[in-house]
Amino acid sequence: MGKIFTLLFPILLLSTLASTYAQTCNNFAFTTNTIYATCVSLPALNSHLHWTHHPSNSTVDVAFRHTTSDATQWVAWALNLDRSGMIGAQALVAVPNSNGSIRAYTSSVTSFGTTLQPSELSFDVPRVSAERVDGDVAIYATLVLPSGGTRFNQVWQVGPTNNGAPIIHALNPENRNSVGSVDFSTGEASGGGGGGSRMRRRNTHGVLNAVSWGVLMPMGAMVARYLKVFNVANPAWFYIHVATQTSAYIVGVAGWATGLKLGSDSAGITHQSHRNIGIILFSFATLQVFALLLRPKPDNKYRFYWNIYHHSLGYSIIILSIINVYEGLDILDPEKKWKNAYSGILISLGAITVLLEAFTWFIVLKRKKEDKRTHVGTNGSYEANGNGQSA
Repeated sequence: MGKIFTLLFPILLLSTLASTYAQTCNNFAFTTNTIYATCVSLPALNSHLHWTHHPSNSTVDVAFRHTTSDATQWVAWALNLDRSGMIGAQALVAVPNSNGSIRAYTSSVTSFGTTLQPSELSFDVPRVSAERVDGDVAIYATLVLPSGGTRFNQVWQVGPTNNGAPIIHALNPENRNSVGSVDFSTGEASGGGGGGSRMRRRNTHGVLNAVSWGVLMPMGAMVARYLKVFNVANPAWFYIHVATQTSAYIVGVAGWATGLKLGSDSAGITHQSHRNIGIILFSFATLQVFALLLRPKPDNKYRFYWNIYHHSLGYSIIILSIINVYEGLDILDPEKKWKNAYSGILISLGAITVLLEAFTWFIVLKRKKEDKRTHVGTNGSYEANGNGQSA
């Protein structure tokens, strides 16, 4: 009996997995008993798109299904005829009623601050309805495809409600990545396309700024602070300091430029504090670059004031950089390990700073003590010779 079970177990497992996959998409049994010609499991938000295309009259019957939906969540799926993303999306929306039923309607999205109010779409929707069954929300509709086209950008989303009205959805990677395209004629559909591109730009922006402002800038300051105490490192410390800070500035400008591009592509979404700190950082860093060109000679009477300006601005940049990196991490909301990794880098730099600071003061105090002994010894020998005494 045990041997028979051992032989049959893989077959039963494969059968179960196949059945589960089939139930998930292609052979899912709708309560309407409708069988759709095509089904695609979308890569974000536990969602699936089913449809049957009718070329003769340029219509398509669609069913958008979101699984494991919370009873208070709104669900939406949309076509965007002009661009990728949310603005301009022509949406089918399902919102839960207080009695547990689902109301379905259409909504044309014109801004990021939309509350998905009912409105007509840019193309006809003769039929739209929705239902909730066993935790799954399904939206059914018939669309009259505009200009007889079959390939469009698509976007789908899930969000909370407040007193029965949709409010802004979360901004985590799953929600940002819920865009793509669909071709009702060929049966091809993609997800994560535009959102993936935007996410890559956001990640690039984050990496560039974390490396430049958040790591290289503090390291450059450490070089200037602690290397110059060693006579053998003079003037090499200065060139290392300039090279590190210049590299940080160049990489930081690239990160700042990607931030500007992200801002222009995301009209209506403004992370005010992150944006303002970024502008201040860029301005301060640019002033530091120009200050280097105006650096007085060591014996110049204005060098003292220049040092105060240079050090104050430099430490301000480092503090603001660290704050803004954490602001950016909160916005990106990556896996916790990335924030922990950056925190680990800062802790390591902090520990090295403490050790180097202690060692620097040890060297400085030791040299002062030696200089004092030399000074006293020289004066003593001079006075002895002046009084006619032997040294």
